[in-house]
Parts: sequence; C-alpha cells; structure tokens
Amino acid sequence: MLQLLGTLIVGLIVGALARFVMPGEQKMGWILTCVLGVAGSFLASLVGQQMGWYLPGEGAGWIASVLGAVVLLFIVGKLRGPGGSA
Repeated sequence: MLQLLGTLIVGLIVGALARFVMPGEQKMGWILTCVLGVAGSFLASLVGQQMGWYLPGEGAGWIASVLGAVVLLFIVGKLRGPGGSA
C-alpha cells in the first residue's frame, strides 16, 4: 500500500513538472496529472529498457520520466484537437 502511495505522489510531481514544461494550457485536474506522470514514467522505463539504457526491472530517472510525460501530454493535446475536449 505504501509503494502505491509513493508511486502516486511521484506521478503527481512528474505530471506537474511535465505540464509546467509544456507550453500552452492543459485543461486537466490533479488526478489526470497524476495518471500522466505515472504513465510517463512507465513509458520512459519501457523505452529505456528497449534501448538498453536500463536493465529489466529498473525504472527511469526523474528527467526521463518528465520527458515521457511531456511526450504523452503532447500526444493527448494532438488527439484532443483545437477544441480541447476528448
């Protein structure tokens, strides 16, 4: 249970940093920000393992996690289109 709470807190921080770095306005609440951060960390770990940067089971660092979240935020922004709603 404590590990899940830690993952959610790290996800919230990573998602908030990604939203801060990404230009423009992103209309999402703190729950979606947390999901974005966790998914960005997962994406960065997966890509890093496939590229040989991380060993299997090893997680990505903070910078890679934020970059992964920025990529996901960019993709979500493109999917939502100019209207901003999915």
